[in-house]
Amino acid sequence: MTDRVLLTGVSGFLGGHVALALLRAGFAVRGSLRDVARAPRVRESLRAAGADVSRLEFVALDLRRDDGWRAAAEGCRYLQHVASPLPARMPRDREETIRPAVDGTRRALEAALAAGVERIVVTSSTAAIMHGHPRERGEPFSEADWSRTDGEGASAYTESKTRAELEAWSIMEEAGRRDDLATINPSVILGPLLDDDAGTSALLVRSLLDGSTPVLARFHVGIVDARDVAALHLNAMRSPRAGGRRCLASAGNIGLPDLADLLRLRFPSHAGRIPRLVLPDWMVRLYALLDADVRANLAALGAPRPVDASHALALLGHPFTPPAESAAATAQSLIARHLV
Repeated sequence: MTDRVLLTGVSGFLGGHVALALLRAGFAVRGSLRDVARAPRVRESLRAAGADVSRLEFVALDLRRDDGWRAAAEGCRYLQHVASPLPARMPRDREETIRPAVDGTRRALEAALAAGVERIVVTSSTAAIMHGHPRERGEPFSEADWSRTDGEGASAYTESKTRAELEAWSIMEEAGRRDDLATINPSVILGPLLDDDAGTSALLVRSLLDGSTPVLARFHVGIVDARDVAALHLNAMRSPRAGGRRCLASAGNIGLPDLADLLRLRFPSHAGRIPRLVLPDWMVRLYALLDADVRANLAALGAPRPVDASHALALLGHPFTPPAESAAATAQSLIARHLV
């Protein structure tokens, strides 16, 4: 009998890539959606990407509601909990992001444990590792680090990912099954789109291509390819060495001015809209007093912050896709799908 995986957030950018990796590896996928009316679109996008969708089914689940979780987990050997709020802008009420992330993690894991699943993989983030620390810190961030949710610049998203991951580890420790959990902590995820919903993940590249970002700040962001992150989810589900560990996944940093230069070179037909002006750091910090989204990213201003992704590299089994290639793949998808 084909092993079944409960995959939450199957309609999302990363969720779609994880579903594709699972289906290609021969697993049956039970994907969760808040609205099952989206199921035909998800099925078609995965079919178009080359997946055998005969092993794909859907179930309606909501991170905010108890309904359906236990039934959805029944008969599943594994849980891939990918769903989590990812706001394009920081909300005024932090709990709008935090509560669904934490409560949804609890609902997913408790249902999976009740169903007797063998391995649980939770999508966390470098936001649960790197944020709120002093800017002068020099040593690389690793899986041993946790974000300081009361630190400078810690956003609602930072707190949501940190508290949700802590909730996952707490639940598994209380159940005596810590080694049956693995978390994947990716940086900014780019790569090819599987459908016409650009979502939040592609916003960084889209805003440069369409001219909605008129000027640049010297923000440095860690990039990792969605295909690599999906492979890490698959490998973490099957590999004994992944159990009980966090997996910090980043292929490297790229500065926004460098990213703009890359896109201008690769896609000359859009070069006229891509910004060239780089603001001095002091001006960005001044503007951050008025803009919560900029303020939440001030830790990324200036020099890049190093990370130790050695565990992810070992689990992946091959080098990461270079950040430039992931960004170009995102841009190519946006252009091909007429989203910019």
